[in-house]
Formats: sequence, structure tokens, C-alpha cells
Amino acid sequence: MTQIDATNARILRELQRDGRISNLDLADRIGLSPSACLRRVQDLERRGVIRGYRAVLDPAKTGTGFVAYVTVGLNTHTKAAQEAFERSASRAAEVRECHNITGTVEYLLRVECADLAAYKHWHTEVLGVLPQVQSITTYVVMGSPKDDRA
Repeated sequence: MTQIDATNARILRELQRDGRISNLDLADRIGLSPSACLRRVQDLERRGVIRGYRAVLDPAKTGTGFVAYVTVGLNTHTKAAQEAFERSASRAAEVRECHNITGTVEYLLRVECADLAAYKHWHTEVLGVLPQVQSITTYVVMGSPKDDRA
């Protein structure tokens, strides 16, 4: 496990709020010199603490009008079945997140589609035909009062 000191924790919080902040502004907010701040950020990147930077998109402006969380139960609990399912989920553009979870089902997916008709097609023609899938439960997102994902 990587140790994160208080200064690095503050750097990470600021970068999560604004990944495009300039090094000069970041250093000012943290109370470091720009060179010390840059060294710390580069070290966090090199160690894999910071894995990347992303753009936060407006779903309505990108044609994503339907978002759902989908639980998937597998019909067999083997490593091969899990790997096959994960490969399929990774290939599906509609699947924005795939999490292997504990509980009564194996997977939780975040799915984004243009609309309900597009979701129905994906649900029936893509997810529903996978041989590993035993159960599918869909939870439609009606609103997101808090969403800190970047």
C-alpha cells in the first residue's frame, strides 16, 4: 500500500476537483513552491497513485439520455465464466463501469445508452444472450444529485 502524507492528500483532493489546474495554481493552493509541487505530482503519477486524467462530459450533449445500474448474476461460479463475462463487458461501449461485487449477484454495471429503446436492444441482444448470464436486474437512474466521478 502506498503511503500518502498530508501534503500529497491535499494535492490529490485538488486534482480530483480540477484535473486541469495549472501547477502554479495547485502549488499556491497547497502552499508549496511550484517545483516541489510538480515533483510531488510527477511522483504520484510515476507510482500509479494518479492513473490518469479525464474529461467530465454532459450526458445530454453527448446523446446519452438513459443511464442504469444493472446487476448481473452468473449461472456458474467459475473463473472461466467470470473472465468470459468480463471480456464481454469490456467490449460493450454501453458499459461504462463493471464491478465484481459480493452478495447475491456477481456484477454491478453502469450502463449508458441514447434512450430506452437502445437500452432494450442492448439488454436483449447483447447482455441477455451471453451464455454466462443467469439473472439481470435493471435500476434506472432518474437523477443524480451527487456524482463525483471524473
